[in-house]
Amino acid sequence: MTDEQINELADNLDSGLRCFVHKEKKTIVTTPDIINNPDSDSEWWDEANEEIENNFDSYVEIEKMDSHKSFRLMEKFINTVDNVPLRDRLEEALRRPKPFANFKFDIDNSGPYRQKWFDFKKQQMIEWVRGQVIVAN
Repeated sequence: MTDEQINELADNLDSGLRCFVHKEKKTIVTTPDIINNPDSDSEWWDEANEEIENNFDSYVEIEKMDSHKSFRLMEKFINTVDNVPLRDRLEEALRRPKPFANFKFDIDNSGPYRQKWFDFKKQQMIEWVRGQVIVAN
């Protein structure tokens, strides 16, 4: 798969979509994650859903990160933060109930570190997808 396709898969997974890659053609099909987002308007996705349903064995699903892996990703990012007060706030955010919401709040209010988080997360998502694509081939 091309870097552009891997980037597309990473973006779509981060947006909450399910991603499938055709085993031979290496084409990408995305569908809404109805289980985790039941309010998604699946009518917009009828053609993609039908393609996956009718040819399921021809596709491999690229899995999103589970919550444990996502939590570890936040911890890994915190280790890169050189602003000690922010690093302390982020570490505390992960120790409190609702760590994902707490981390998001603190990182959204962290000035330039917000973009650093997005860049870090994007690179990690690309590596996550690349690892799955290698295994699928």
